Amino acid sequence: MKAAKIAYKPVGLVLGAVGGMVAGVAFKQVWKAIEGEGDAPDAMDEDRPWRQILLAAAVQGAIFAVVKAAVERSGAVTARRLTGTWPG
Repeated sequence: MKAAKIAYKPVGLVLGAVGGMVAGVAFKQVWKAIEGEGDAPDAMDEDRPWRQILLAAAVQGAIFAVVKAAVERSGAVTARRLTGTWPG
């Protein structure tokens, strides 16, 4: 393994955790805009219809994927600017 890749590992883990928190907050805000409710349905919530549960899962997955890609790419670009080496 390259030294840059090893050195970037802890940075990537921290960025991933921060990205997860940002995605969670973003999802809550988007869900409020979509359904006007505070809490998104859980898959095991028997009082919610299938449509609502599947919509929430799809929106949450899309938001997490976009935030993850943006955070990972930004981290790699920043690492390259600082070290001259792509961390991946």
